[in-house]
Amino acid sequence: MILLDANVILDVWDPDPIWHAWSSSQLRTLSLLHELAINPIVYAEISVSFATPTALDGKLAELGMIVLSIPRKAAFLAGKAYLLYRRKGGTKTNVLADFFIGAHAAVLGCALLTRDARRYAAYFPTVRLIAP
Repeated sequence: MILLDANVILDVWDPDPIWHAWSSSQLRTLSLLHELAINPIVYAEISVSFATPTALDGKLAELGMIVLSIPRKAAFLAGKAYLLYRRKGGTKTNVLADFFIGAHAAVLGCALLTRDARRYAAYFPTVRLIAP
């Protein structure tokens, strides 16, 4: 299984002039070998392009993507990553979406497809990142 970051999906749906080709190629190739999944955080991030949950669910089904719940263990790990972030001088005052996504991949033991690997690599070193 491969967990997907919202930026890759949005690159494909709203053809980004820089990242569309890379993101499309990765999704196409990986979907042949792995189940593709998102979590509710990514679901929220990509929902902005849709009028209803039914429309978004239909698009995800068309692409063969599943939505996984975030286990409590991952939520706990996201909180610990946020704590480390704050101790390193981070200024955001709430747990960042990337921490939930990275922690979820870490708990699942699966790879994460993203084009923004910097924060994931810094706070979730055990997660295999598929990134440019």
